[in-house]
Amino acid sequence: MSRLPRTLRLDPSDLVVFERAAEPGEWAVPGGFAFWDDEPAGLTGKRRQAFRAGFLGLGSFGWSTLVEVAEAGPVEREAAVAALAAHIRSEYGAPDEAAARAAAEEEISFAESLCSHPAGTVLALSRSIEDGTVRERFRTLHRREAEHREFGALPVFGIVETEEEPAERPDLTAMGKGGR
Repeated sequence: MSRLPRTLRLDPSDLVVFERAAEPGEWAVPGGFAFWDDEPAGLTGKRRQAFRAGFLGLGSFGWSTLVEVAEAGPVEREAAVAALAAHIRSEYGAPDEAAARAAAEEEISFAESLCSHPAGTVLALSRSIEDGTVRERFRTLHRREAEHREFGALPVFGIVETEEEPAERPDLTAMGKGGR
C-alpha cells in the first residue's frame, strides 16, 4: 500500500480559476511538466493560475488547488501510472510507450514522496520562477485543534509586506465568464 495525492475541492473556486478543474477524488501529481514548453513569465489568466498553484488530476487532467494524502493500493497506483503514461504519450509526444511509462513512474514516485504525512493531510503547492528556474514549494494545511471562541482579537486579514512580485488582482467574475 502506498500513499498518493488525491484532489480535494473545499469550495467551487477551482471551477472559476482553472480552465479545466479536476474532479474531487482524482489521483493527482504536481504536474509541473505540463509547463515545460511555456515561458512562465508569459503565462496569463487561468493558465498562469494552474502554473502557480495547480496539482494535475489524473482522471480529467484538470487542475486542483488542494490535494489530500490518501492510501492507494497496487491496482490504484498502476491505474494512475497507466493514465498518466497515456496522457504523456498523447499530449506531450513521448516517443514510445516505454518512455511515457518511465516518465509517468517518475512523476508518480515524486507524488508518493510528498505523501509521507498521515492520510487526510491536505497539501498545497506554490510554483514560482527564481533565478530563471521553476521552484515548487509544498506545504501542509491542518484543521484547527479547537474552535475559536475569542473573536475580538482574531485577525481576519493580516498584511505582510514582501519584495516579491506585485500582487495579482484577478477579476473572478470575468474569469468565470471565460475572460482573463
